Amino acid sequence: MIVADDSAVIRAGVEALLALEPAVQVVATAASLDALGSAVDSWFGEPGGHDVVVTDIRMPPTNVDEGIVLAERLRSTHPWVGVVVLSQFADPAYLSRLISGGAERRGYLLKDNVAESDSLVTAIELVRSGGSFVDRQVTDLMVDRRARQTVSPVAKLTARELEILAALATGRSNVAIGEALFIGHRAVEKHINSIFSKLGLFDDPDVNRRVRAVLAYLESDTLADLTA
Repeated sequence: MIVADDSAVIRAGVEALLALEPAVQVVATAASLDALGSAVDSWFGEPGGHDVVVTDIRMPPTNVDEGIVLAERLRSTHPWVGVVVLSQFADPAYLSRLISGGAERRGYLLKDNVAESDSLVTAIELVRSGGSFVDRQVTDLMVDRRARQTVSPVAKLTARELEILAALATGRSNVAIGEALFIGHRAVEKHINSIFSKLGLFDDPDVNRRVRAVLAYLESDTLADLTA
């Protein structure tokens, strides 16, 4: 695990949090895009199975989008490396770029929620196993904005289906969604079938592909409005 942030306080905080997890080992830290790139080359030069970078979005040299740039670059240079980006804002534009090449091995987490309910650890575990993670606040924003569009198929979803749609985007299994919403997993399956039918999406038993489909659908028509 490599932790990157231009704030020494945040790097130390993330390291301290991850030190409590025996299955996670931080091998290096970085404070800039160049330093992060060098650390990746040094430690993750060859597939290691569970290589993950936890990085801030904004770092030197430009403090604009370095974390996203690194994630995009690794798609071709180190496709086996997972990336969890930490952001101060629920910004769908950054999320769109992060998953533009596929949602697998990618996570988007708000800094305010890093230590909340083990969100960071959950994101890391999903990403390093080939899955994906999106902060619930981001998916809630996207679902809410999409639902407000009168011509949007999302407006046809029930309140329960909207809850499950948001949960799907975080990479949860049907069982986990059922436990969170206090309903049976078979009821979750029925709701999911209804969601994909109303949205015109093919149902797929693979969770990661469902996440990609949901996120791609949600961001396809709303990013221009959300970032205007």
